[in-house]
Amino acid sequence: MINDIFLGLSYAFCNFEISILLLKSLIPKDTIQNIVDTARIDEVVGEFVQLKKRGANLLGLCPFHNEKTPSFTVSPAKGIYKCFGCGKAGNAVNFIMDHEKYSYPEALRFLADKYNIEIEEQEPTPEEIAQDTERESLFALNAFAQKYFTRILHETEEGKAIGLSYFVERGFREDIIRKFQLGFSTSAWDAFTKEALEHGYSEKYLIASGLTIKKEEKLYDRFRERVMFPIHNLTGKVIGFGGRILSSDKIKPKYVNSPESEVYNKSRSLYGIWLARNAMVAKDNCCLVEGYTDVISLYQSGIENVVSSSGTSLTTEQIKLISKFTRNITILYDGDPAGIKASFRGIDMILEQGMNVKIVLFPDGDDPDSFARKHRSAEVEAFISENANDFIAFKTRLLLNETDGDPIKKAALIHEIIQSISLIPDPIIRPLYIRECAEIMGMEEQTLMHELNKQRRRKVQKAGEQREYIPEPEVDAQPQQTLPDISDTSEQEKDIIRLLLLYGTDNLSFTVPVEGGNPFKEEFEEVLVPVAQYICNDLRTNQIKFDSPVYQAIFDEFANGVDSGSLPGERFFLMHAEKAIADIAIDLITPRYELSPGWEEIRIYVPTETDDLEATISRSLLSLVHRKLSVLIYHNQQVMKTMDNSSEAWSDLLSRDIHLKQARNEISRRLGRTLNG
Repeated sequence: MINDIFLGLSYAFCNFEISILLLKSLIPKDTIQNIVDTARIDEVVGEFVQLKKRGANLLGLCPFHNEKTPSFTVSPAKGIYKCFGCGKAGNAVNFIMDHEKYSYPEALRFLADKYNIEIEEQEPTPEEIAQDTERESLFALNAFAQKYFTRILHETEEGKAIGLSYFVERGFREDIIRKFQLGFSTSAWDAFTKEALEHGYSEKYLIASGLTIKKEEKLYDRFRERVMFPIHNLTGKVIGFGGRILSSDKIKPKYVNSPESEVYNKSRSLYGIWLARNAMVAKDNCCLVEGYTDVISLYQSGIENVVSSSGTSLTTEQIKLISKFTRNITILYDGDPAGIKASFRGIDMILEQGMNVKIVLFPDGDDPDSFARKHRSAEVEAFISENANDFIAFKTRLLLNETDGDPIKKAALIHEIIQSISLIPDPIIRPLYIRECAEIMGMEEQTLMHELNKQRRRKVQKAGEQREYIPEPEVDAQPQQTLPDISDTSEQEKDIIRLLLLYGTDNLSFTVPVEGGNPFKEEFEEVLVPVAQYICNDLRTNQIKFDSPVYQAIFDEFANGVDSGSLPGERFFLMHAEKAIADIAIDLITPRYELSPGWEEIRIYVPTETDDLEATISRSLLSLVHRKLSVLIYHNQQVMKTMDNSSEAWSDLLSRDIHLKQARNEISRRLGRTLNG
């Protein structure tokens, strides 16, 4: 039935249904149910979002849109999440699909791996791989490439003699080499490409991934005679590679990286993030470095909350990726002043996102990699902790040393420092930085505060000028009136479905005369009627259908449950295979606000709709019928306008109009509304 109802739904849901069909052919239904039942929404979301307890729920910054005030709510009891800012909602499977851009089968496999649930399925054949989506095919190809390069590193003479010896010389332990899935690409022109083609991977995706280059109708490996650093996304899937040459050939670039693809976007990726995310949450800090080996050496030294921008300038997307786990960033530099100054713009972007930045300078001649190799783990950790300086103070001192008493240079310094402080969104933190900078530079705090206010006013003014110009209406122009759509019953339908989802399995109590009782003394008994039965019977008796296909589908599920004597529960809809139904259920079931228990503690009682659930439901049913009658009256009158008022058909329609209005007026009276004519 549901499939028939949804036949006319938008194309947006088609891909989801295709994924379901694909999944059914690979993963048994019982296994799917086991995965859904086992996955805990707080644990799944908690890997990507920093959550804090708020009553019965958890609250955090939404990972799907940029926000500074948390509106992303997770309900462990219901197993769902909901953002009241952008509207995103779903269960654990939906979250992985939305966050990682996975297909439904991929999301289930991810959760199965997380909870050690074995999936009995056949390995996809080369033909099935070719039929996969581009994204899935690229993920599969990159995973194959990583295993290939790792095997070459550990199992071939060339790999061990060149690649593995290089990693060992850098002090990388065997377990760390394995953990980061490091590898080696041979000096042959097309060794990897040939192997991939033999295993059924298509030329199309080899070129799309950047692993293979096509030139003059010939295929060549992009990475040749290089040690390989796989780049992973948040969930540990390989999305690209970095390759470092070991020869002294000046013509060839030292590093070669994968080009951007459907799965790899440099500005949105951070090397090491998949291994660092849990440590970032635990330590509430992220150490940011420049290169692959910096990450690996520090990780081996116990600094596991470390990531790298992989030699590219820091981007807003990368900063937002870090902000999912912590609001604190410690940037580790090798002590080169020119390099530090070049990174100031990126650090300003971090401040603009409302995050805290500290700087650590390593001794001259050392970078994070070399320092970590020279010192014990405890020494590395202690050095970072003891030498972390606040960025604003660090920048002030660094630039102040270059002014040499020159007032012009000092004025330029003031403007630059104030520019950085003006980017900080927190109005409490800004004055604190102003005070600290005034002390460092030996200036009046008020002078710097005046400059700060001037810069912020200029920024607001500029933002206003960039807004789209909207011409004012002419004086004689008549204002347009927006009339309500008399045929729109969506709000009334939505309220009925909300009541069904929230209270469908609850019982209403009615007192009725006992059948066949004492004829001389009327006796009564209590009868319990499920809310779903009460609503479904009322609407079916009045032959009312929902205009929304999704609402009608949910109603039909309840109606079938009433007829079979087995009502579907809340979880049935929250975990429904039809995404449209699950989305509506989550949206209607999740409250934006919770009543504080403090009211009860001070003996102030706040009425709720459950105090008289029967009255609440009756009012909602009457409101829906009232709107449906208004629609019938409107259409009846439109037909009357096209007819001769002396005809018999017009008289019949007039009689119908009178009866419809009488019925609507009676409902208006029962609802306490003004009666209509």
